[in-house]
Amino acid sequence: MNNKEVKSELPENYEELKKAASRTSSWRDRFDAIDELGKWKSKQTIDILKSRMMNDPVYKIQKNAFHKLQAFGEDVQLPPKKKGELVKDATKIFKRVKKSLPEGHSYEEFAEKLKKMRLDVYDAYEGEKGNEFENWLKKAWLSV
Repeated sequence: MNNKEVKSELPENYEELKKAASRTSSWRDRFDAIDELGKWKSKQTIDILKSRMMNDPVYKIQKNAFHKLQAFGEDVQLPPKKKGELVKDATKIFKRVKKSLPEGHSYEEFAEKLKKMRLDVYDAYEGEKGNEFENWLKKAWLSV
C-alpha cells in the first residue's frame, strides 16, 4: 500500500471494525478488520493494530497487523511465533470435549462438539494451522 491510500480520519464503520478485530470466534473477521483498519491511520486504529499484533493467538493476524503498522511508519517489531499450545490448556479442553461424547464417537462428532463448546479454540487453531488443521485436529482427538 502506498501512503496516498492511507486516510487519517476514522472509517464510518469504526465501531464495527473495532468489535470484529477482537472477535474470538472468527479469525477471518479479525484478519479482514485488520486489513480495513490498516487503511486508516489514527491513534485509535494504531492502538487496535498494536493490540492484535501483540495478543492475537493466530500468527498470520499478528503479522498482518505488524505489516499495517510498518506501512504507517510505526517503529514495531513482530513478536516471535509462540511455541507449544496456542490456547492455554487446549489439551484439557480436548479431553473434556471427548469425555462429553459417547464411547465410540466419530472424529466428526468430536470436531462438531468442540466447535459448539469452544468455538474460540476451534477457530484459533483453524486459523493457525490452515490446510493442516483437519489432520492436526484428528491427531489431537486420537491422542487425548
